[in-house]
Amino acid sequence: MITPLDIENKKFSKQMMNGYSVEEVDDFLDDLTEDYSKNYKETTELRAKVEELTQNLEHYRTIEETLQSTLLMAQSTAEDVKSVAQQQADQIIKEAKGLAQKKASDMDNEIVAKRKELEDVKKQFDIYKAKMESLLISQLELLKEINKNEEL
Repeated sequence: MITPLDIENKKFSKQMMNGYSVEEVDDFLDDLTEDYSKNYKETTELRAKVEELTQNLEHYRTIEETLQSTLLMAQSTAEDVKSVAQQQADQIIKEAKGLAQKKASDMDNEIVAKRKELEDVKKQFDIYKAKMESLLISQLELLKEINKNEEL
């Protein structure tokens, strides 16, 4: 392959009458044309390859931006979903605690009512027992009196 230095340093031998040797100049130009054609073809192919790679790079950058945007949106959505779920969980816990507290309060009230009812039943039983005792005592007295009357 001919280099730019080869071209610069190329010396043609001079002929006495006509100047440079036509055959040497033609051979050199043929070599130069061949190398230049190869270089031109290679340069064209490389430019096409660079253009293709540039387009691919731009395509991949677009995909990367889209993926980053999608990832950020997914993270934001996940945070939103997590936040909403936490709020719902907190609300459910709050409602459950309120319901449990209400049921506990209702049970306490029911226990108080049952204790009062039990005390009332005990009082009625004590009253009934006292009446029965009184009745039995009076019946015993009556029997004693009947027995006294029969003995006489």
